[in-house]
Amino acid sequence: MAAEDENPSQPDIDAMLTDQTRACKAARDAIAAGGRVMVWDSEVPHWMVAGIAATRLRRSLKIGLTTLGLDETVEILAQHRDKHLRTGIIDAADRSWYFTLYFDATGTELLACSGVKREPPSKDGRSEAPAVEAATGVHRRRREPVHSLQDGQ
Repeated sequence: MAAEDENPSQPDIDAMLTDQTRACKAARDAIAAGGRVMVWDSEVPHWMVAGIAATRLRRSLKIGLTTLGLDETVEILAQHRDKHLRTGIIDAADRSWYFTLYFDATGTELLACSGVKREPPSKDGRSEAPAVEAATGVHRRRREPVHSLQDGQ
């Protein structure tokens, strides 16, 4: 049985990753480096896909994860209300990044791409490489302080 990323009818994801979001170039690089690509054939309702992306953005902001194009993706998905969408992933070969792909219902148009770096959550939300952030558009979000009621704070 062929793996999903070996399906000859699957679209050329690399060619579809143009400039939808800031994550597209990094996603193309992940594919070129041997990343695993999977695209699901099933359609899912917009509200489900958009809700997951919005939750991922809020959570990433809260715990200080490095994201790429996730904020843009949430905005793009908001423009496709009441439609069905398809999704896919790119898992970097070194497992450092995880990209989510969002397609129209036919799977022929890539609407958005977002990436989340696999890393431990930041304690202070500071990036270790601000110069890289400025050059690449990779964003590391600040973690909001957590107060414990048990400590009387």
